[in-house]
Amino acid sequence: MSAPLAERIRPKSLEDYLSQQHLIGPKGALRAQLASGMLSSIIFWGPPGTGKTTLASIIAQQTDRPFYTLSAVDSGVAAVREVIERAKKSDTLFSTKNPILFIDEIHRFSKSQQDSLLGAVEKGWITLIGATTENPSFEVIPALLSRCQVYVLEAFSKTDLEALLKRAIKKDTLLAQKKIKLQETEAIIRLSGGDARKLLNILELVVLSEAQEPIVVTNEMVQQKVQKNTVLYDKTGEQHYDIISAFIKSIRGSDPNAAVYWLARMIEGGEDVKFIARRLVILASEDIGNANPTALVLANTTFQSVNIIGYPEARIILSQCTIYLATSPKSNASYAAINKAQQLVKQTGDLSVPLSIRNAPTKLMKDLGYGKNYEYAHNYEGNFVPHEFLPDEIKGTTLYDPGANSKENVLRNYLRSLWKDKYGY
Repeated sequence: MSAPLAERIRPKSLEDYLSQQHLIGPKGALRAQLASGMLSSIIFWGPPGTGKTTLASIIAQQTDRPFYTLSAVDSGVAAVREVIERAKKSDTLFSTKNPILFIDEIHRFSKSQQDSLLGAVEKGWITLIGATTENPSFEVIPALLSRCQVYVLEAFSKTDLEALLKRAIKKDTLLAQKKIKLQETEAIIRLSGGDARKLLNILELVVLSEAQEPIVVTNEMVQQKVQKNTVLYDKTGEQHYDIISAFIKSIRGSDPNAAVYWLARMIEGGEDVKFIARRLVILASEDIGNANPTALVLANTTFQSVNIIGYPEARIILSQCTIYLATSPKSNASYAAINKAQQLVKQTGDLSVPLSIRNAPTKLMKDLGYGKNYEYAHNYEGNFVPHEFLPDEIKGTTLYDPGANSKENVLRNYLRSLWKDKYGY
C-alpha cells in the first residue's frame, strides 16, 4: 500500500521546505545555528501540520547525524533509555557528532519520562529535538526546557497552502499521472485549518475518489467528499481544533448538553486532560469573568484536580466544571477591556505617566515633582478620592464597560457613584 501523500512529498532539504522563513530564511535563527555547526537541543512549538517532524529530519540530514525518533504517545521510560543507549553506541562507533533524538508530542511525556532525558542531553550523548502543539512553558519540565532553544512554528499562510497543493499535483508520482485542475481552493484550505498534513490528506481523498478525468477540484466537490469521510476524532490534529471550538462555543452559548457531548467526544478520542482543563480556565475568564468570579476559581481548581487524578475519574471533574460554566451568566467585559487597552497602547504609543502617580524613591525625583499632589485614597471617606490616573492625552477613556448581568450591574452602579459622569457609567 502506498504511503500517504504527505509522506510521499515530504521535503528533503531546506530549499524545498515551505514557510517558516523567520527560522530557515536567509536571516533565520535556525539557519544561522545550522551554518555555525553548533546545534543545541531544540523544542519546536506550533500547530499541527506545520512541518515540525519534517524540519527535524532535514536538520539530521544536513548535519549528517544519526537520527532516532520516538512518539510520546506510545513510548515509556524504558524506550527512552533504550534509544539513548543506542545513540551512545552510535556516537562512539560511527560519528563524532552526537545523534539527534526526535520526540513527537513531547508535551505528553510525564515528568519521569522527561527526567530520563536530562542526563543524555547534559552529557551530549544526544541532541534533543522535541515537537509540541502545547506551550512548552507549561508542558516541559524547567530543567529540560532550560537546556533547549524554543522555536515557534507558524501556521501556513493561504499562499503557502496553495503552493503546497500545486507542488503535490505536479511532483507526486501518483497524482502527476492524473489530469487534475485546481479550479477552487477555498474549501480545501478552510477545512485544513492551516494544517499542511490535513490539506494533503483531503486532496488525496478527493482525487482518488474520482474515477473520471480530468478531475476538477471545486469547493462543492471538496465539501461533499470530506463530509462523507469525516472521522470521529483525531487528537493529533484532524479534528482537534474543530472539536475544541465546538466545545468552547457550546459553553459560551450556555448549552450544557452540547458542551458535555463535545467533552465526551474529546475524552473518548483520548484527548489530553490538561488540554481540556486549560481551555476551561481561559473560558472562565474570557466568557464569564466578573459576571460570576467563582467560575475562574472552579476552573482553576478543576485544572489542578485533573492533573492529580487523571483518567478515568477526571472525566467527572471535567463534566462538573463544564456544566457549571455552561450554566453560568456570561460576560466578556474583561476580555474586551484588555483588547481595547492594548489597541489604545498601539495607537498612542508610550504616553508619559502623570507626575502625581510616579514613584519618587529619591530626593531628586521628589524635587522634579514625582508623586506631587498624589491623594492617598485611604485617607478619604469611602477610601476614594477622584484623581486622574490616565495620561492627559487619553484621560476619560472608558475601557471597561460592565456587562449586563446582576453582578456587573452592581459594579456599574458602584463605579457610577464614584466617578459620576466621567466614564459614562
